[in-house]
Amino acid sequence: MPVSVEPTSVDPSQNGSAPANAGAGAPADATEAEALRPHAEDAFAGELAALAAQDDRPRPTRWKLSPWAVATYLLGGTLPDGTVITPKYVGPRRIVEVAVTTLATDRALLLLGVPGTAKTWVSEHLAAAVSGDSTLLVQGTAGTPEEAIRYGWNYAQLLAHGPSRDALVPSPVMRAMADGMTARVEELTRIPADVQDTLITILSEKTLPIPELGQEVQAVRGFNLIATANDRDRGVNDLSSALRRRFNTVVLPLPETPEAEVDIVSRRVDQIGRSLDLPAAPDGLDEIRRVVTVFRELRDGVTTDGRTKLKSPSGTLSTAEAISVVTNGLALAAHFGDGVLRPGDVAAGILGAVVRDPAADRVIWQEYLETVVRERDGWKDFYRACREVSV
Repeated sequence: MPVSVEPTSVDPSQNGSAPANAGAGAPADATEAEALRPHAEDAFAGELAALAAQDDRPRPTRWKLSPWAVATYLLGGTLPDGTVITPKYVGPRRIVEVAVTTLATDRALLLLGVPGTAKTWVSEHLAAAVSGDSTLLVQGTAGTPEEAIRYGWNYAQLLAHGPSRDALVPSPVMRAMADGMTARVEELTRIPADVQDTLITILSEKTLPIPELGQEVQAVRGFNLIATANDRDRGVNDLSSALRRRFNTVVLPLPETPEAEVDIVSRRVDQIGRSLDLPAAPDGLDEIRRVVTVFRELRDGVTTDGRTKLKSPSGTLSTAEAISVVTNGLALAAHFGDGVLRPGDVAAGILGAVVRDPAADRVIWQEYLETVVRERDGWKDFYRACREVSV
């Protein structure tokens, strides 16, 4: 017998989230204004509302926007009324189109890629644009239990009255099934294999049995699931072939060009800096280019001009790590410098990102400094700063 799961309503005045972009309007109160990291649907509420108002294309059942509008929200553009939609993802358009189209079918979406390729960022914005709610989230870890995907129990109710609907605690996935919304499972490959396979029945039969009650939850139209995964980190549990068949896999690549990666880093650092009330760093673009160049060369194992082969360190040196290094440097420049982002502000962050294995990676870093950075025109100050923190 199917069982209904009551949707959980959240009072916006209590969740600490507020629109953060210029077009979203002023926050309702001081608590909302202080949200360090608003959910996508709150931070970009103005853009989502503008898209919804001008979106005259067909929308799948229970979708807030049409597939075209969802893609526009992620990739950016200018609407007929002049509203500018900022890009959330910088990359091939076809990748976003395939991901959005997948969510409009009965196939789940698996975003695959090395760490730092914006898998979580893309999944959050997809859920926000499709369902207006990106919070139906299961965070995958080595300790994620089956209950996190299926359902749990209120043990006080369970002991007092036995198994009942009132004692059942729905998971985010169960709530998404009942309400026709988009659920998210982050780091799917970190979840133990037997727990991963809990999704097989959900994705194939669109049903979640509740044997204790002799009932089930049937997914209604609009339900789908986005999972993210990578196979580069330690502690990865491979997906079973049965589970992988239930997903349409979209691989998110690293940025193709240095210019694209510099643009991504600059945008995110600006967004993060504003949320932390850090002043904009004048002339910071030069240091961002240096950080991106160092990361790309060590990641690719060759210098930009292709003349020198390099050894790659054990770390991923992802775009996300470059964003972290530059943001840290911006904070150093603001609080302990003159506000101008300089080589000394990013040098320690680069060292920490590159040297993960103190023995092998330190040798690789020192060799790169002496053979590449030291000889590069206009990089003398950067070389000295890196040498100082390395010693």
